[in-house]
Amino acid sequence: MEIAIFGAGCFWGVEAFFEKFEGVISTRVGYTGGHIQNPSYEHVKTGETGHAEAVKIQYDPAVISYTELLNTFFEIHDPTTQNRQGIDIGNQYRSVIFYTDAKQQYLAKEKIKKLEEKAVFKLPIVTEIQAASTFYDAEEYHQKYFQKNGSVACGM
Repeated sequence: MEIAIFGAGCFWGVEAFFEKFEGVISTRVGYTGGHIQNPSYEHVKTGETGHAEAVKIQYDPAVISYTELLNTFFEIHDPTTQNRQGIDIGNQYRSVIFYTDAKQQYLAKEKIKKLEEKAVFKLPIVTEIQAASTFYDAEEYHQKYFQKNGSVACGM
């Protein structure tokens, strides 16, 4: 099994998209990429921790590839808006790929390069590519939020 970590706005919606794919073993929403340890939602939502709301995806690369996950990542959000997705505003909602190894880093850079060469988006892509750091699970009430609450909206 391998791990992919993406930030693309409200983590509830991002998780809901990825958890339905064959080959995705599990998903967890949480916080990563910031400068404090053990952040809470209350801290992260201020935008002062540097953490992004993100989804950690455990997947079977024999069933679904990292490239397929990247394709989905770029389809489900607007990678051209700085620190914003829909109604959610702040650096915690930034578009970011947290790579876990050199191959993921390469694939992410190549994907962005190809999207820009093809002018898929009218504006430049602002998605950050960062090395994965400690991933802090969000509070349990955030996990599988849409499944628990029957909601299908999250600024997406």
